[in-house]
Amino acid sequence: KSNNLEISAPTMSEIMEASTAQNLDIQIQTLGPFFRITATSLQTRREVGRAEGVIRAWFGGRILHLDSMKLQRETIGMEKSIFGIGLFIGAVAIRFGYERGCSRAELLAINDTDLYHNKLVRFYKKIGFEEVYEVTGSSFGDFSHMLVWGGVGTRMNANLDELMLKWCSRFKTTKKNKTK
Repeated sequence: KSNNLEISAPTMSEIMEASTAQNLDIQIQTLGPFFRITATSLQTRREVGRAEGVIRAWFGGRILHLDSMKLQRETIGMEKSIFGIGLFIGAVAIRFGYERGCSRAELLAINDTDLYHNKLVRFYKKIGFEEVYEVTGSSFGDFSHMLVWGGVGTRMNANLDELMLKWCSRFKTTKKNKTK
């Protein structure tokens, strides 16, 4: 990992502080290589989002495998958009993977409905993921993807260093904020 990245990338505590400032309590639980991240509203004390995944050893290094992210419907009416909460949960997952030596993140933008799938793919592309493969279930090669991901959709990858740098300003506290 480069020294410049270490200096400019947000720490886990900076991401957690930023989430608290948005009235979110984010917790991470681990069991071996598996992890679960939960976001709870500090106002209602209800869970508003959750992500689960695993750190996988693979050729060329470790991979942050993002298995699922679920956001509760009540988040739609919140001041923050549903994707805003997802960004906080995702930032914790990305920092977690980065701290464990992962160089890449992978996910499947599930295709439940065309409208939601298209929004999901646009969202992940906006935050730095690239489309890798369309899992449609129509070829023998899709079988292994469907076993791993549990459905059809767009397989996407991202470089963790690039994600950390791209989103660092969102979670870094400024010197002005620290003196208050």
